Amino acid sequence: MAVELNLQHDYHSSANTDVLRVYHFELDIAVDFDLQQLNGVVRLDFIRNMPSNTLVLDCRDLFVDNVTDIDGVTLSFNIIDVNDTLGQKLIIDVAEKITSVVIYYHTSKSAQGLQWLKPEQTLGKKLPYLFSQSQPINARSWIPLQDTLKARVTFNASVKTPLGLRTVMSANNNPVMPDDGVFTFTMDKPIPTHLLAIAVGDLAFQTTGPRSGVYTEPGMLEAAANEFEDTESMIRVAESLLGPYAWGRYDMIVLPPSFPFGGMENPMLAFMTPTLIAGDKSLVSTVPHELAHSWTGNLVSNATWRDLWLNEGFTTYFTNRIVEEVYGREQAELEWVIEFGRLQQEMLSMPLGEQTLPANVQNRDPNLAFNRFTYDKASMFVHELEHRLGRVAFDEFLLQYVNHFAFTAITTETFVDYAKQTLLVEHFDKLNLEELTEWVYGQGLPAWFVAPTSRSFDKVDLALSQLISGIGASELCVAQWRVHHWQYFLSKLPLRVSQAMLLDLDEVFNFTGHHNAEIACDWYRVAIRNLFDPVLPALTEYLCKIGRGKFVRPLFIELQIAGYHQELKAIYAQARPGYHPSLQVQLDSLLHYDE
Repeated sequence: MAVELNLQHDYHSSANTDVLRVYHFELDIAVDFDLQQLNGVVRLDFIRNMPSNTLVLDCRDLFVDNVTDIDGVTLSFNIIDVNDTLGQKLIIDVAEKITSVVIYYHTSKSAQGLQWLKPEQTLGKKLPYLFSQSQPINARSWIPLQDTLKARVTFNASVKTPLGLRTVMSANNNPVMPDDGVFTFTMDKPIPTHLLAIAVGDLAFQTTGPRSGVYTEPGMLEAAANEFEDTESMIRVAESLLGPYAWGRYDMIVLPPSFPFGGMENPMLAFMTPTLIAGDKSLVSTVPHELAHSWTGNLVSNATWRDLWLNEGFTTYFTNRIVEEVYGREQAELEWVIEFGRLQQEMLSMPLGEQTLPANVQNRDPNLAFNRFTYDKASMFVHELEHRLGRVAFDEFLLQYVNHFAFTAITTETFVDYAKQTLLVEHFDKLNLEELTEWVYGQGLPAWFVAPTSRSFDKVDLALSQLISGIGASELCVAQWRVHHWQYFLSKLPLRVSQAMLLDLDEVFNFTGHHNAEIACDWYRVAIRNLFDPVLPALTEYLCKIGRGKFVRPLFIELQIAGYHQELKAIYAQARPGYHPSLQVQLDSLLHYDE
């Protein structure tokens, strides 16, 4: 018998938020680099939606030392294993009049939400480094809480660190270093728990505008500030589309290479990968992507990880609009076509039943929700809505949508119902329910979908045809190509390329060891697929230097498919210690790795 799923329920949390809901916490933690642990005390304030004497929280691999009420009276508690994905649930007995609990705890070395770096793993090589990654469900590994998208929280925090290190959080950050190593933070707007973030290290700060700036290690600060100097222009464009920026400041931190994502939209402190620092702003679109999340994701959130497309699809679309205004229509078109190319590639390997906007991960690891369908298929849907309605009418709808659901979490079905009441009424002649439903719940792409194009790729198509016809790489006209042209070129090469052609391409264009991480990754995929062994030393160095999942996962998969089993095992054993714990867990499973 099939299991009937409640699509309103958060399957990735054990918390009883419908009964008792935490709305605020006071956090006091000390950072211990020697033991690689946080020693913490957190006070959780909650409201009672229904009568109950039990508060249920999420945790994973946390050591809970004691639980009391605000008067210091000890409360009974129990920790019960749920499963490897969700971790444990912390059950606390609370009398009728109790509305706050105080939990004394410390983290474990296996906390998936924290990565501890030794000095030699940092750019400066002198001081240690710590950073978190709470998305999707890793906040519970460093704070016991209701780790669910449905329970937004405000917080105050105090963090004690060794002298000489700076702490920043997803809250208001003071660029002035205190004398005593104690940093204090306030987040007075309710945020989902996956946006809780902390970083501790040798951090310097430089402004990039009146309400933006960048933190990073001193040796990278100037390059990062130059790369992100257009941030204020991006904020103004975003505000013109979606209304006033609600979070005060938009600061960024460029993390060490082991950060597993391109960026993470933590409010007031977006996390960025150093692979964006290309020196020519060619990969800077991640900045407007994380900025756009300030509205779609942070302001209007998906209620469960099944509904991730509401976050990522609208944000990917908004990114393209910001890029168009700041860097021009040609670049926006190029990125849109590249985006569609990524989707096409994933459609070849993803089972058809998985090719829907909702990521049906209710009983699976929520990390599986992060795919090209929740990002790029969803973005194609939003682009089509703009095309159907016209940009002016669509922008009006988007502004109304964001304002209507601000500071709330919604499901796919909530969005569909809202569209029925707005889009399908006001624009009944341009979009009908059957078409909307096909986009949201249909598999693959609708039959009527027209793929994006750009005349700017015509010159690349010409070069590809010349190459295939036998013309040497040195004779191809590539003088005016941007990064996106090279990405397109590498993605459109035949699946099978001769060793002679690969050698020619590499000798002329120096793909192996390329400074641009995107181009290097695309080249290594082509080389691995065609057993081009000369890339293996540089590939090993790349995989040991970069911990961004977007690059790492596909390259290990390519090695696996191509039959490089011994090489894969050796490279992964060497690279794995430098990867973020959350990425280690995913790759261990994917590669069947056993230490």
